[in-house]
Amino acid sequence: MSKAVNNMNMAIVEPQERMKYLSHCGNLIDVDKNMPVTRYYRAGTEMLRMANVYLNEGNHENAFILYMRYMTLFIEKIRQHPDYASVKAEVKAINKTIKDEIMPTTEKLRTKLLGQYQREYEQFLANKEAERMREQERERQQQLANKKAAAAGTVPSLIPANLHVQIDPSNQPTAPDLGLLDQVVYPNDFPTGTNRNHLPNSGLLLPAVADAGADRTANSSSKPGFDRSRKPQYNRTDSLLAGSLRTVNVPGDTMEVFLKLARANTSNNIETCGVLAGHLAHNQLYITHIITPQQHGTPDSCNTMHEEEIFDVQDQMQLITLGWIHTHPSQTAFLSSVDLHTHCSYQMMMPEAIAIVCAPKYNTTGFFILTPHYGLDYIAQCRQTGFHPHPNDPPLFMDAQHIKMDDQAKIKVIDLRR
Repeated sequence: MSKAVNNMNMAIVEPQERMKYLSHCGNLIDVDKNMPVTRYYRAGTEMLRMANVYLNEGNHENAFILYMRYMTLFIEKIRQHPDYASVKAEVKAINKTIKDEIMPTTEKLRTKLLGQYQREYEQFLANKEAERMREQERERQQQLANKKAAAAGTVPSLIPANLHVQIDPSNQPTAPDLGLLDQVVYPNDFPTGTNRNHLPNSGLLLPAVADAGADRTANSSSKPGFDRSRKPQYNRTDSLLAGSLRTVNVPGDTMEVFLKLARANTSNNIETCGVLAGHLAHNQLYITHIITPQQHGTPDSCNTMHEEEIFDVQDQMQLITLGWIHTHPSQTAFLSSVDLHTHCSYQMMMPEAIAIVCAPKYNTTGFFILTPHYGLDYIAQCRQTGFHPHPNDPPLFMDAQHIKMDDQAKIKVIDLRR
C-alpha cells in the first residue's frame, strides 16, 4: 500500500484522533520478566537506530512510533522487570538522553504530523463538499430534464435513439421445455448432513484449507515448501501503524557462505551458529552480515559465548539484529524445542527476526519464524529448558513468508571465533 493510499484512508479521521492512535502504537511494548533485562537495552539501542533511519528518510510516522516506544520502555515499562534494581544507573543515563534529545525530537515530530494531518483532513472535507455540490447539481439537472419531458408529454427513454434492433423472423422464441422443471432442486429436496457429500462438485466450492503444520514432523526429510521467488503475503504499507511484517532481504549466497564456514564442524557432526545482522532502508530490512561468535557446539545444539563481543561489532558498524542461522549436520531443517526457545528471544525483540536452518545432509534450508498469534506467546510462557516435548497443533513455527532472496547482494562474515 502506498503512502498516498494509506494517508487517503486515514484522512477521514480527525487529526487529534489520528495523533492519539499514533501515540497508542508507540505504547505497544511489553517487558517479559523472564527475558534478561540486558536484552531490552540492546533492543532499545537498535530501536533508536531504526528510528533515526526513519527520521532521516522523512518517514515521520514510523520515527515517532519508535521514539515513543523507546521512551515508554525506559521511562515506564522497564521498571516492571524484577532485575530493574541492578540496572538503575544505566536507566538514569538513558533517561537523561531521553530528556535532552529524544523528547524534544518527538515533540517536533508531533507538531509536524499534526500539521500534516490537519491539511489532509481539510482536503478530505473540501473533496467531500465538492462531491456533495456535484451530486446536488446532477440532481438539479435530472429534475430539470424530467420537468421538460413532462411538459412535452413524453417520458425520457433509457434506450439510445440511434440503437436499432433487428429481429430474425426465423429465430422466434419457442415454448419452454417443461421437462427441465424435474431437474430443479427445491428447499425440501436439498440434501443435508452427510448426504451433501454425494453432491457433484460444481467447481464453485472453495477448497478446504490445509493445516499448515499437518505435514511437518521433526524427522521429515522433505524440503520445506518455500518458493524463494514468492512475494510476501503480508499487507504492504510504509507505516508501522499497519502492524505488518517488514520484508527481510537475504543475500542469495548466505547459506553457501555459512556452510563453508561451518564445514569443519559439520564433518564432525557439530552444529555451528551465527547472528544475522544488517540495516533498515525505506522500511525494508537487509541482512548484510553473519557474525559468528565464540561458541560451543554439539550434534544437536550450539551455545554462544561472550555476547558482548557481538554487541561491540554491531555498535561499531551500526548493525541491527535480524535473526540467526545455524546448521543441523545430521538432521532435517526444522526448529527443535531448544531452537524454538532460542528464536523466541530474537523474535520478541524484533518481530521480523528469522531463523535460517541449513541441513547439508539433506541439501535443504528452512526459513522459519514462530507463529505470531500462538507459537511466540506459547514459547515465551514455557519455563522448561533443554530438549522437551511441545504440542504440534496448532503449529508453533512456520515458514517465514516475509523474506525475499536477493541474488545480487553478497553476505559478509565477521568471525569472532578463536
